[in-house]
Amino acid sequence: MRWRRLPALIGLLAWSAGCTNPFGRQYEYEEQVFPAVDGSAEIIVNTSVAALMALRGISIGAVGVRPDRDATREIIAKSGCPVTYVGRPWTRSGRHFVQIRLAAAEIATFSSCPLLSWSTYALEPFEDGLRYHQRVGAPAGVAGSTPAGVAGSTPAGVEWSGQELVAFRVHVPSRVRYHNIKRLEDGTDGRMDRGNIGSWEQTLTDRRAGKPIDIEVKMDAESILRRTLWLFAGSIVAAALTMVTIVWFVKRRGRPRRPA
Repeated sequence: MRWRRLPALIGLLAWSAGCTNPFGRQYEYEEQVFPAVDGSAEIIVNTSVAALMALRGISIGAVGVRPDRDATREIIAKSGCPVTYVGRPWTRSGRHFVQIRLAAAEIATFSSCPLLSWSTYALEPFEDGLRYHQRVGAPAGVAGSTPAGVAGSTPAGVEWSGQELVAFRVHVPSRVRYHNIKRLEDGTDGRMDRGNIGSWEQTLTDRRAGKPIDIEVKMDAESILRRTLWLFAGSIVAAALTMVTIVWFVKRRGRPRRPA
């Protein structure tokens, strides 16, 4: 489990660096998926309180009040989501943000969590590798004011410009063979960073309108971490054998020859 959490920790550090970078892309709502080759996964959600209410119909308090971490965790957990951690809230552009982390032994079970139920998740064998498929549907709307599947109204006291961004990221655990980022024709923007971090982006306006996002990645069945550890172990063994060989050769050359 410790090795399984390493990619999520790396992603969290990268996200933290991005938050302090004034020139980096900033998102009103962001989901980061960390699937493992065994079918388990972790998901990190970074969202403003207002976007959480407008997109997922989940209220963790008034949008103008700094959210309470313990209360937020209790609300998310009571809804049936496998929440593991709620980060310290922060403020940007006058709006409060919060980070929510979740973990599950089977990635498909995330669809039963109200926070993530607008998506279906699948990680299945494909040929001699794995295929990750996620489809993001319409937002839930504000609970009690709009029916499910319809974008909710803007929470009171919030002024969005319409240019705010929403992102869905997949941290692929192994070598990427195929992704559909460049083949999207639904207005979704995206890119593949550092070879295995796929980003699918929309404006907040399009996300609230319910424009679907279809995410597909095909990958190797063996994780990059495991392959790296094997290569590292192999390098150590090779270096040790080389050293032993050199020592043996030097000692053999240094022995005095017996007279005939």
